Amino acid sequence: MADVKKVATRESYGNALAECGADFPNLVVLDADLAGATKTGVFQKAYPERHIDCGIAECNMTGIAAGLATCGKIPFISSFAMFAAGRNFEQVRNSIGYPHLNVKIGATHAGITVGEDGATHQCNEDVALMRTIPGMTVIVPSDDVEAKAAVRAAIEFEGPVYLRFGRAAVPVINDTPDYKFEIGKGVLLREGTDVTIIASGITVASALEAADMLAADGISAEVINIHTIKPLDEELVLASAKKTGKVVTAEEHSVIGGLGSAVCDCLSQNCPTPVLKIGMQDVFGESGPANALVEKYGLDGKGIYGSVKEFVK
Repeated sequence: MADVKKVATRESYGNALAECGADFPNLVVLDADLAGATKTGVFQKAYPERHIDCGIAECNMTGIAAGLATCGKIPFISSFAMFAAGRNFEQVRNSIGYPHLNVKIGATHAGITVGEDGATHQCNEDVALMRTIPGMTVIVPSDDVEAKAAVRAAIEFEGPVYLRFGRAAVPVINDTPDYKFEIGKGVLLREGTDVTIIASGITVASALEAADMLAADGISAEVINIHTIKPLDEELVLASAKKTGKVVTAEEHSVIGGLGSAVCDCLSQNCPTPVLKIGMQDVFGESGPANALVEKYGLDGKGIYGSVKEFVK
C-alpha cells in the first residue's frame, strides 16, 4: 500500500478541531503542554482565545474542562493516551463520567505505533479503561476521513466521548463518495462467507489487505470496520457472525478489554461463535520503528492473513 495516501489521525484531529471552530463557537480546546504533538496547535493558531494550555497537569485539565462543560461549553481535553486515559482515569471517571458531562477526550499517540517512545508511552489499555466508565462513548477511527468525521460527530453528540488517535501515518481508506460516519454504527467494507474480520483503527486497512490475500487462497473474508467500540454495533456483528460462523477481531490494543472483548461479550450472550482475538497478547510493547512493531505483533496485513488462515483451517 506504498502508493496509498497516508495521514496520521492525530493530524486529522487537529485539522478537524480547527475546521469545526467556526461552526461551534462554544468549542474550547485544552491541552497539557503538548499542542505541537497532539496537533491542537492548529486550533490554537486559528482560535487562540479558545485554546487553554494547562501545562503538564492532565488531572487539573480534566477538572477545568468539567467546569467549562457546566457553563455550556464543549471542551476537548488533549494529551497522549497514556496520560489522557491512564494517569487521568480517576478524574475522567469522577469529574466527567459520573456527572455525565459533555466533555470530549482527544487521546493521541495511542498503541504501539508510538514507536521509539517505548512501552511506557504505548498505551494499549485505554479502550479497556474507558469502556468501563458508565455512559462513556469510545471511538477509534481508522483513517484521516473517519477521524475528521468522528470529531464533528463527537461535538454534535451530547455526553462524554473518548476519541483515540495515532502518531503514525496510516492509509486513507474511506475517501469514497458514499462514506458515512455514525456513532455506534459499524461499516461493512467487504462481504464474505467463510470468516468475519472485525477491525478498528489501524488494523482496518490491514484487514482489507489480509482479505485480498485470503481470497487468493479461496477463503472469503467479510471485513467490518467497528470505529465505535462503545456502544458496539451488535446488530451488524451478530448478522455477520451468523452468516460466516467464525469471527476474528483485530486491534492495536490489548486483547483484554478492547474491541475483541466487546465482540465476545456480544456473541457469548446472543450467538456463541468461535472467536480469534488479534492484538497485544497480554504483553507490553517495546521501543522500535512503528512499522516494525506492527509487523512483529502481527497487526499488518500479512500477520492478520496468517492468523486468519490458520484459524479457518
